[in-house]
Amino acid sequence: MAVYTRLGAEALSAIVAEFDIGALVSAKGIAEGVSNSNWLIEARKPGRDATRYILTMYESRVETGDLPFFLGLLDHLAARGCPVPRTIHDRENRAFRHHDGKALALIEFLPGVSVDEPTPAQARAVGAALAQVHIAAAGFGHERANSMGLAAWQGLLSACGADGLRAIHPELAGIVERELAVLAARWPRDLPRGVIHADLFPDNVLMLGDAVTGLIDFYFACTDITAYDIAVTHAAWCFSNDGTRFRADLSHALLTGYEAVRPISGPEREALPLLARGAAMRFLATRAYDWLNTPADALVTPKDPMAFARRLEFYADPCNSELFRKAD
Repeated sequence: MAVYTRLGAEALSAIVAEFDIGALVSAKGIAEGVSNSNWLIEARKPGRDATRYILTMYESRVETGDLPFFLGLLDHLAARGCPVPRTIHDRENRAFRHHDGKALALIEFLPGVSVDEPTPAQARAVGAALAQVHIAAAGFGHERANSMGLAAWQGLLSACGADGLRAIHPELAGIVERELAVLAARWPRDLPRGVIHADLFPDNVLMLGDAVTGLIDFYFACTDITAYDIAVTHAAWCFSNDGTRFRADLSHALLTGYEAVRPISGPEREALPLLARGAAMRFLATRAYDWLNTPADALVTPKDPMAFARRLEFYADPCNSELFRKAD
């Protein structure tokens, strides 16, 4: 469930009135997502058909000070033809405003659905769309540090403690200790950097058939190693949800699609196996922390950290580094 703040019809109508989109026709809470409250809004100007928008109210996990970066990035990418939603500015040309002390934004609605079982053609399209974002973002001109980088993984896993990790799975503490040491010692410092999405899971991609119609949820976007974003997307798309099955066909398609738009340099390709271990560790860390700290009566069900521990073990196996070689 992802409607943490309740808004009645009167409040929603008053919010919509602050934008030049017409009168509120309907509003429905959106269950997907875990961080913010979201509504599907329909509004209509006189004599026109109703138009859909997404209204987002930012809860505790998003810092208001980061919103100019996040929302400005959407507008920058959309203006350059990337399949991302534009922000709808209010009557005072503000990208976000406040309601009862919480920031909110109105965002363009994009058609499409998220896929549960992607095909190679869909993975190829996602790779191409990611590369398009990386190229377009080069001219954005703003930076944001990665709040979920190596130091954050270390902090979250330290907070879990070895006993907590072993409570999740008897082998997890050992895996984490071994891999964190490798990542801290070998994390690359000299690869190309830029603005990255950093969370491009299938539920953050909208598709119609084999076409990408929307890349959404840029609230982990930051300035970091560009190839790390490829690694995150690879980990998100190329395995079964539980991490037990690797899809070589999706891996090949994703990397081929990416390189059709932006070539991966030799140093980036060489670093991809390690970056993929880091990507798996990032999501292992947040899932493990949530697994141990989410109250039993919470509306959000924590996700299994072992799904990314399995990915981490896969990427750590030297035999699997070949999968990042240049696609034919």
